Amino acid sequence: MTTVLRRAAHWNRPLTLFVAASAVLAVVTAVGILVDPRVLTGAPIWLKPFKFAVSFVVYGATLAWMLSLLPRRSRAAEWAAASIVALALVEMVVIVAQVIRGTTSHFNDTTPLNAILFAVMGASIMVLFVAHLVLAVVLLIRRIPDRVAATAVGWGLGLSLLGMLAAVPMVLPTQDPGIEGVSGAHSVGVADGGPGLPVVGWSTTGGDLRIGHFVGLHALQALPLLGILLTRYASRLDARTRIRLLVVAGTAYGVLTLVLTWQALRGQPLLRPDALTLAVVAALMVATVAAAGLVLARRRPELVLAA
Repeated sequence: MTTVLRRAAHWNRPLTLFVAASAVLAVVTAVGILVDPRVLTGAPIWLKPFKFAVSFVVYGATLAWMLSLLPRRSRAAEWAAASIVALALVEMVVIVAQVIRGTTSHFNDTTPLNAILFAVMGASIMVLFVAHLVLAVVLLIRRIPDRVAATAVGWGLGLSLLGMLAAVPMVLPTQDPGIEGVSGAHSVGVADGGPGLPVVGWSTTGGDLRIGHFVGLHALQALPLLGILLTRYASRLDARTRIRLLVVAGTAYGVLTLVLTWQALRGQPLLRPDALTLAVVAALMVATVAAAGLVLARRRPELVLAA
């Protein structure tokens, strides 16, 4: 633990401070959930800023760790990280401010002020996407010495960009709920704020575009975690085999993100898939297992004997 803390002290300072501030905000908003009885779009009014605060803790900490893997400092990466922090702060300020005002932050065009704040959030996310892309390019170009870690980080960053893009349909004209002053929606086929899964709030009566968005974003943690597990518990496999397994997992993860978004766009609840969705998911599972099996079958003969 001491080694981890010492290493964390040398992580990107803006990201580290942002993670600490987000953690404090998560605690404050958690208290708000408990003491503030107000409800907004069917959920405790402080739940949205709480979820965003927790997400930014995980997101910021992951990026800081990834930057720590670089063999040397990169000014471009540090500028991108600082930009991400600034833009994420803008996002959180708007969300919290709207909660204090007792109204929604997303899709809210009910007044000129609300429309401006939502537009500011949209612009911030677009620029954050570009900064995240710059960070991904730098991490790929600078070549993290550990090839397995480099592959995991590369796939994680790339798929998280896909997760960000999965949110775009929320603001397309097809998501216009026909309610004056509302310019988009999370749900498909039903109104936002209806019955949903605990905590995350994903609709249980219609499609929900937040699912693919969530899964895609968290590739940023899932792929590096898989890389760590392969290095720790599959050390008998050579690096090339572990990299190939990561590629298989990353491809499957990306396809799953697209499938979940496709399911939502069809107005279908996550836990009530139809036969077509089940068939596609089953095919993905079979293809993934077969590809992983092929990778293991083709590993180096001397390592097979050693195993």
